[in-house]
Amino acid sequence: MSPTVYSQNDMDMALAQSENVSVPDASEVFLRHRLTTVETIWESVLETECGHQMVELINNIRNMCSPDGQADPGLDNANALQLIEQLDLDEAIRMARAFALYFQLINIVEQHHEQQDQRKNYQAAADGTAVGNNNGKSFLTNIVDSSLSHQGAGTFHWLFPELSQLNVPPRHIQKLINQLDVRLVFTAHPTEIVRHTIRDKQRRISDILRQLDVVEERLRLRGQESSWEITQLKEELTEEIRLWWRTDELHQFKPTVLDEVDFTLHYFDVVLFDAIPELYQRFNRALKSTFPGLSAPKHRFCRFGSWVGSDRDGNPSVTPQVTWKTACYQRNLVLEKYIDSVEKLSGTLSPSLHWSEVLSGLLESLEQDRLQMPDIYEEFAIRYRQEPYRLKLAYIMKRLENTYERSRKLYNGDYLQDDSTVMAEDSFYSSGQEFEDELQLLKDSLEETGLVCRDLDKLLSQVEIFGFSLAQLDIRQESTRHSDTIHEITEYLQLPQLYNDLSEPEKVAWLTSELGTRRPLIPTELPISEKAQETIATFRVVRKLHQEFGQDICRSYVISMSDHASDILEVLLLAKEAGLYDPATGIGSLQIVPLFETVEDLRRSTAVMRELFELPLYLSMLKGGYAAMADDQSTYPALQEVMLGYSDSNKDSGFLSSNWEIHKAQQSLQHITQQYGVSLRIFHGRGGSVGRGGGPAYEAILAQPGRSIDGRIKITEQGEVLASKYNLKDLALYNLETVTTAVVQASLLSNSFDEIAPWHEIMETLAVRSRQHYRALIYEDPELVEFFHNVTPIQEISQLQISSRPARRGGKKNLSSLRAIPWVFSWTQARFLVPSWYGVGTALKEFIDEEPEENLKLLRSFYTKWPFFKMAMSKVEMTLAKVDLQIAQHYVNELSSRSSRESFQEVFDQIAAEFHLTSQMILKLTDNQALLDGDPSLQRSVFPQPFQLRNGTIVPLGFLQVSLLKRLREHRDTVALATGAIQSRYSRGELLRGAMLTINGIAAGMRNTG
Repeated sequence: MSPTVYSQNDMDMALAQSENVSVPDASEVFLRHRLTTVETIWESVLETECGHQMVELINNIRNMCSPDGQADPGLDNANALQLIEQLDLDEAIRMARAFALYFQLINIVEQHHEQQDQRKNYQAAADGTAVGNNNGKSFLTNIVDSSLSHQGAGTFHWLFPELSQLNVPPRHIQKLINQLDVRLVFTAHPTEIVRHTIRDKQRRISDILRQLDVVEERLRLRGQESSWEITQLKEELTEEIRLWWRTDELHQFKPTVLDEVDFTLHYFDVVLFDAIPELYQRFNRALKSTFPGLSAPKHRFCRFGSWVGSDRDGNPSVTPQVTWKTACYQRNLVLEKYIDSVEKLSGTLSPSLHWSEVLSGLLESLEQDRLQMPDIYEEFAIRYRQEPYRLKLAYIMKRLENTYERSRKLYNGDYLQDDSTVMAEDSFYSSGQEFEDELQLLKDSLEETGLVCRDLDKLLSQVEIFGFSLAQLDIRQESTRHSDTIHEITEYLQLPQLYNDLSEPEKVAWLTSELGTRRPLIPTELPISEKAQETIATFRVVRKLHQEFGQDICRSYVISMSDHASDILEVLLLAKEAGLYDPATGIGSLQIVPLFETVEDLRRSTAVMRELFELPLYLSMLKGGYAAMADDQSTYPALQEVMLGYSDSNKDSGFLSSNWEIHKAQQSLQHITQQYGVSLRIFHGRGGSVGRGGGPAYEAILAQPGRSIDGRIKITEQGEVLASKYNLKDLALYNLETVTTAVVQASLLSNSFDEIAPWHEIMETLAVRSRQHYRALIYEDPELVEFFHNVTPIQEISQLQISSRPARRGGKKNLSSLRAIPWVFSWTQARFLVPSWYGVGTALKEFIDEEPEENLKLLRSFYTKWPFFKMAMSKVEMTLAKVDLQIAQHYVNELSSRSSRESFQEVFDQIAAEFHLTSQMILKLTDNQALLDGDPSLQRSVFPQPFQLRNGTIVPLGFLQVSLLKRLREHRDTVALATGAIQSRYSRGELLRGAMLTINGIAAGMRNTG
């Protein structure tokens, strides 16, 4: 059959006639066309690989979905459901793989479509056609009115004209640009369930789709409907999908920490290394087009950090040696990139002394190089005798190669050993700054003689951004590890009082005293526990990292579960013992970052920071030491970083209470830091899902209170978020641009609604009521723990080979030990999504019932005017739209034991009642008829009308998962009860693999894991 190009008129009419809906716009028509293309190829691949009978079976089971995409309540006795139960394991696995592949392909098409729309919006903004009209508005305009509703919002080309129209003084913009600091920190939490190999295939498919777009558009303009090029591209697409089908989706082994390092650095290698310089160019071009007199920001205004290989909280696999190897690994990767770039430059920078002048500084540098590296001179002097740039690049290349070789040896060695990689000091680069200086010399010489080299400019910006570190490594450890270590030290030293026996004031007094002396506390030989030794060794490896890489490689030490001032001072004391803090000068090279996570910790955060700022030694350290503290003219940037945890606070108190406590904490922390002359950087510990702080970053940043951002923000990027944001260059640029735009916007434009005291009081009431209702179910219902462990796949998720980190901090089967990620992941798989909305409906209803008309009007005013409230309610609405109580009921019915079925049904009924109430309240608040009516693109993705995207296929996949979970657990129970030989048709490993594949597929279908 010859391929055809879709006719837009035909598609419009067909959709309007067959589905009785309004004619969609061209963008949605194109999306439908592309989905049809991919779905057709998916079916053809399945038919080739599995046979026509399997394809028919899959399509029959897909028809189990009702018209609105939810499971039909009467399906329990349906023939199709019975068919799933009768599938043998091989058929079930094939079906699970088919559904998972379908969702992955749908995700690629949606991402591809998003890229197209983003390109159009960016071009429209750059052409000046997407700028909102705000003439007459003052500088102090609310950010909701000025930004969220305008096309093109989130791009630099929209931002600066908007600031100009709002009469923002250029000096304010320049001040903010000078301190602009956007940091995105990649983490290795167990939510990234797609293999590296699969990500590569996804990228190749996206590239084929892009080529297909170009050809189809060209044919459309010519009035043609077919082409050999389309045939060829579809054949390539089919081949790629067939190869994908024959590739294992699951990891064949539990990844090590260094495997996770490799997975994460993949995004730097393939996308970010080249994307970040382009982000700078976008910013600069947009700035100059509106404010030609303002200076561009530093190239490194947007930088990256990583917890991968350095976050040891609850992960015993992250050792000091692993952290050392991670730093070397990162340097090796970036050095390989630089070597490739310099080789390319050598082919470009060919000016000859016959035809071009050269700065004397470059010639002097070449003479110095000749003395330091005579071998290179002998090899290249004749070849490049008239080409000074190429000769200089030969020296640069050799130094880079030597640096890489030395770094590779350090990676393979032990950080505790003496340096066995001795080289002549001038034959390698000891820092990225030395490399940058040599490149700058080339740039200066070119510019002085009227030449420009874009490749050199790009390389210079990359060196400024990534240096020799690539990404900053944050150390993270749980607070009790430090207190227990110090306790063991005091016990060994036989001090009059052991550390953990002291009260909090006594601890602070003792720690302050110890921090004031140069006398070592820790002996060279110390017979203490392995955990305590590892804690001490961590600080020593940080010291070693600073010596080898410079302080920029590892500046932050994050303390999870911080709740007292002593938690921070303990780390400072251990840092002092490792040579990272000098008590004589008050200078420290490690930034200590308390992480406030639970509701109680968030409420106590300001008091903790006030107590620390009142200590002269601590405040002096922030301000650069005692001398800088005494110097009123000191320009040292006194900066305190504070991390706020969304995950544990949500697990502790529910969505609304968690978000409100974090909001209040930011306001309070901003006030206290201002009082003590300290700048604040909030580190947002956001996860991928709404239940862990996830959601659109642009709106989330605009919803931050008052001046809490002030040009600085730090955000974790986790799990599936990495793939959705950074797997493709255009998506990465779009994400980074919207984040940066939001930081500038939120910093310069006021948000006065955060200061309205009566609104705060109402929000406090809502948060308290929501928390009470949430905790009544999660922590006070005696059946909840067993319900959760039986009717969700938490047992199987804990066995996924996706992370080096265990699912629990300890081995106990309770909620306190369970990590927030598998907690959210499990509720999502079973389509409850409880952590993202439970308790909100009750809180809203109780408040509205007090004064029905007046309070509903007030909440609607909150929704339209208060960014924080709008953001929170929008997230609740999005997650409610993904809930499927019919599927959830099926999990309860099939996975409950006979003895627990009645009590589990009672728990389910509570959840269902709150779901219906919350949905009702959200619709009242938004004045809409259906969820997501205000966001058609998201509504299209979640619901199957007019396009059957996700729910139409995810419903039968849920049934399939339940069937496999039942078989797996029955096998387990049979083994546990058996006294003799076990008779089972399938092995536990085979059954577990089937269950894992359904987990993979549902995660892809929901576009959410943890």
